Amino acid sequence: MNIVFVEPGFPANQRRFALALASVGANVIGIGESDEYALDDELRGAMTGYYKVGSVTDLRAMTEAVQFIQSKVWVDALEATVEAHTMVAAQVREATGIPGTSVRTTWLCRDKPSMKQALREVGVPTAASAAIDHAHEAWAFAEAIGYPLILKPRDGAGAKDTMRVDNDTELAHALTEFGSHGATSIAIEEFVEGHEGFYDTIAKDGRVVHDWTTHYYPNVLEAMRSRWISPQFATTNRIADSPFYAEVAAMGAKVIEALGIGTSATHMEWFHGPKGLKFSEIGCRPPGVGCWDLYSASNDVDVYREWAHIITHGVPESPMRRPYAAGIVALRPDADGHITGYSGIDEIQGRHGEWIIDGHFPPVGHHTQPVEAGYMANAYVRMRHPDYDTLRGMLDDVGRTIHVHAG
Repeated sequence: MNIVFVEPGFPANQRRFALALASVGANVIGIGESDEYALDDELRGAMTGYYKVGSVTDLRAMTEAVQFIQSKVWVDALEATVEAHTMVAAQVREATGIPGTSVRTTWLCRDKPSMKQALREVGVPTAASAAIDHAHEAWAFAEAIGYPLILKPRDGAGAKDTMRVDNDTELAHALTEFGSHGATSIAIEEFVEGHEGFYDTIAKDGRVVHDWTTHYYPNVLEAMRSRWISPQFATTNRIADSPFYAEVAAMGAKVIEALGIGTSATHMEWFHGPKGLKFSEIGCRPPGVGCWDLYSASNDVDVYREWAHIITHGVPESPMRRPYAAGIVALRPDADGHITGYSGIDEIQGRHGEWIIDGHFPPVGHHTQPVEAGYMANAYVRMRHPDYDTLRGMLDDVGRTIHVHAG
């Protein structure tokens, strides 16, 4: 197969998708914003061609690039794995006759109010939500649904720019904030109480081939707002043992069918609380923040290669036997500024060294990143263990013991 892959050079883990496609026998043709000589030797060697564009979100430039490639070789697939690239990729597919995720499906997976409406129509439980184009619509929604509420960009990814409001004053402030940043339309949702997690899949022709269920500790909004928290997420190896995980999987399969997802990776967020299991949102692409690294470590399988094998050959190569649970704990600097040192690393290595997958500790003098920048923005440790509860205890221990000093 000849597969065009969007932006193989950035961000850093993008190269792993291109390398995986080449490893299973695909001819990979990259389209990206970097000069070809700026790519590393291994990545250049994995591709049979490369086309530079000014922006991979420029529809005209991307269409012209793909049409040029089509004038040289038959193109079987066009793959994009970054949320911001998916819509242009879908539009280019439809303009050039390449099969894959449609513009309609991509729109539904990015526009949160439309997504939730489509899912409510087929019986998937979701929070009440609406698209808001004018302030009076937000006030009407608040009066009808009540506080607390969640406001977010209609096509945002993760918790970026998401705001919780608990009263009229906070709603007024949030609307002013979105307006000052040029937002003309936003999503407003009922706040769903409960524990938050996510369900990731690789699907082939609308059927889930591989899946993983992962838990946040604490929920994302809290994790991204509080410096003192060392937040975690952990993927379970108990999927086969729990009716709850079966319920999550059934919901995920229904979402994939309702949104018309064919062959693609997906990332679905969910809540579970007093009102039961509620679907939150979906991305029609792989999860971010190194989730697939954890899934690979927890199964002793290269998940990037599994994705590539399904894309290229239509079938999985290896099963997910789930011998381990795996997780990450983010370690926040105690202040903004520059890293001045670390404490507790040797203690953790001594207690849990055999279960550590890897760790990341920016060097002394390195600029800190803000708390809201995410789980991998500063220091972190990733671990695995055959027992999920033991893993959680180890992650807690890391969060209590290792301190990142800055100023």
